[in-house]
Amino acid sequence: MSKISFPSRLASLLLAVLALTACSPEMDWRSVGFEGSTLKVQLPCKPDRITRRVTMGASSVDLHVAGCELDHSMVAVMTAQLPQGADANAILLGWQNITLDNARARVDARQPWSKSGMMALPASERVQALGQRPDGRPVQMQAVWGAFAQAEHMHIVHAVVYSDKRSEEPAATLFDAIASR
Repeated sequence: MSKISFPSRLASLLLAVLALTACSPEMDWRSVGFEGSTLKVQLPCKPDRITRRVTMGASSVDLHVAGCELDHSMVAVMTAQLPQGADANAILLGWQNITLDNARARVDARQPWSKSGMMALPASERVQALGQRPDGRPVQMQAVWGAFAQAEHMHIVHAVVYSDKRSEEPAATLFDAIASR
């Protein structure tokens, strides 16, 4: 099974996005694309972006992150292009495990997640969980992981909403609007 060896980098990326972000409390949905990808998402506020080289499985890839803070929620979408031959399902599963472990999360609900244009992989899932922030305060987490093909490359995507209390918005709109066009 492939391992993702970037937990501290991922946490740093999310903290950097959170620290750089300032949004009004009202949702102002906007379309966001990612360099080198046909992936399009809708974010509820103006995103900050960061790209970092990380190791996923046995490969070094550019992880593109766009995210913003809205009231007491952080919304982020991450994507990376995998090299040919990479096991997208194993990488998604590893990414899920690292994300949930870093948040010290207890999964409340897990279900298959698919969208038009996305690949039907066992690790393509939507998860609701209760975790902990770095300062120990509780955090509600709603997240999806998936993969899509673009030309001869596989891309993986992870979208997440961290908030003080669980609410269907903005997670439902965020997850429903993810598309590879």
